[in-house]
This record gives sequence, C-alpha cells and structure tokens, in this order.
Amino acid sequence: MIRIIALLILVIPGVIAAYGVKFMRDTVFGILHAPIAFLWLQFLIGLLMVVLGIGFIGGFILHRDRKRNKVQSRFQKTESTKSEVN
Repeated sequence: MIRIIALLILVIPGVIAAYGVKFMRDTVFGILHAPIAFLWLQFLIGLLMVVLGIGFIGGFILHRDRKRNKVQSRFQKTESTKSEVN
C-alpha cells in the first residue's frame, strides 16, 4: 500500500510537468488555450509547471536516497544541518 501511495505522489507532479511541456509546445505553434490571455503567459505557466513538477520528483528521490544512505558524500546532510532540523 505504501508503494502505491508513493507512486501516486510521483505521478501527480509528473502529469503536471507533462501539461507544462504541452503548454510550452502549444505556445511555439501559436495555439492559445482559453483561460490564458497571452502566449507569453502560457509559456511562463508551462515553464513553471515543468520546473515545479521535475523539482518535486527530484527532491522526493533525493530525500528517499538520503534516508537509505545511497547518495554521494556531497549530497549527505552534515551534522550541523541535522541538529538544526531537530
């Protein structure tokens, strides 16, 4: 059950990033979607959606790998950072 929840947590930002790519692609071809008034605004919304979606997925994977000690030493939290969190 936990794996299914984790999969859903990763699928939702992935879908958001995919729609962001679609908005940017439609801007290049001059297709404007109804609720958005300008092409440049549509491109910026798409770019924001892509950055947030991929950033969330990357942060999720980094957090999971840090818990399992599967990251390089430069990505591990230092002792001072751990004490600040607690």
